[in-house]
Amino acid sequence: MSRAPPIRPNLLLPIPVLKPSLTLPLIPFSKKSKFRFRCELKSYGNPPKWAVELDSTTIPNPRPVLMASTAALTSSASNAKKVCLFYCAETKALAERIAAESDSIELRSITWRKFDDGFPNLFISNAQGVRGQNVAFLASFSSPGVIFEQLSVIYALPKLFISSFTLVLPFFPTGTSERMEEEGDIATAFTLARILSNIPISRGGPTSLVTFDIHALQERFYFGDNILPCFESGIPLLKARLQQLPDSDNISIAFPDDGAWKRFHKQLQHFPVIICAKVREGDQRIVRIKEGDPKGRHVVIVDDLVQSGGTLVECQKVLASHGAAKISAYVTHGIFPNRSWQRFEQDKGGCPANGLTYFWITDSCPLTVKEVKNKPPFEVLSLASSIAVTLQI
Repeated sequence: MSRAPPIRPNLLLPIPVLKPSLTLPLIPFSKKSKFRFRCELKSYGNPPKWAVELDSTTIPNPRPVLMASTAALTSSASNAKKVCLFYCAETKALAERIAAESDSIELRSITWRKFDDGFPNLFISNAQGVRGQNVAFLASFSSPGVIFEQLSVIYALPKLFISSFTLVLPFFPTGTSERMEEEGDIATAFTLARILSNIPISRGGPTSLVTFDIHALQERFYFGDNILPCFESGIPLLKARLQQLPDSDNISIAFPDDGAWKRFHKQLQHFPVIICAKVREGDQRIVRIKEGDPKGRHVVIVDDLVQSGGTLVECQKVLASHGAAKISAYVTHGIFPNRSWQRFEQDKGGCPANGLTYFWITDSCPLTVKEVKNKPPFEVLSLASSIAVTLQI
């Protein structure tokens, strides 16, 4: 009996038969995934004809692998928490930007009216439609006159049999009044915290409060057990913007006082730091450089908020007198009462003592955003993406 000639398959010939016993859907497996297939030669002829059958039993747990791969493709969509976002008139533009960040956020409307006597006449549209939903309200306590009407809505929403309730208050307005310096002072930060702590509990539990760069972190302890404060920061937006500057490798961060340094230095520790301080000379308090050298640098003054801007201007002057090449500023909350933003001019080249290269603010104070829009040196860094992410917590 003669031996069969050795098989020398011509790889250029097409393989006529390949019949797998397991049909796999077209799923993009990772390049690092490895599978073993055991094939058995059933017959050959002359010229060689191949018939190959696939034994799928050697694939370890094929169904779980397929299920995991399918789940990976849709994990971001299926795991996204659906949120119904209500808003007040001032925060409409910000709410629309937040909704544009995620398909899981749906805007809902409220009718804001007033009776003849000036008290609010409010109506929540399609109130039954939010039952069992995750609900959020985007507030703006820009003045005492609007707080009551918004609190009326904030107290009503958790009672609509909703699954959870989140209050987004980007700027906590009484944060700077957090302590008593003499008997008789009233810490209104504590007062507002107590009011928010009494928001009714929803079916999902206590209300979540999202606020950005509150003036003093210890204010967390002003809130009661019926509310869960979530303190976020606008500093990541600033860091991302600084990376886009052509002189990003020449940035130094200046803090106008020790309080600002304590508040933000850990988030900005990779930058050279300059610390300013107020010292008393006679009857005057003058800003001096306590630490650091601004000479030849693009110095960015960082603080949580600005009102009249007096301290910031004094800080700008002392940095310029010590040789800063450019001076910019960042605050999370641009309050600017009485249009005090008008005192800040743009440095159009080489005169940092008289103007700022950039003045970055966020949209935590919507009324200010409307006033400074398209007015250099002001540039608005939106909190929309940060809020959209926080609503998924």
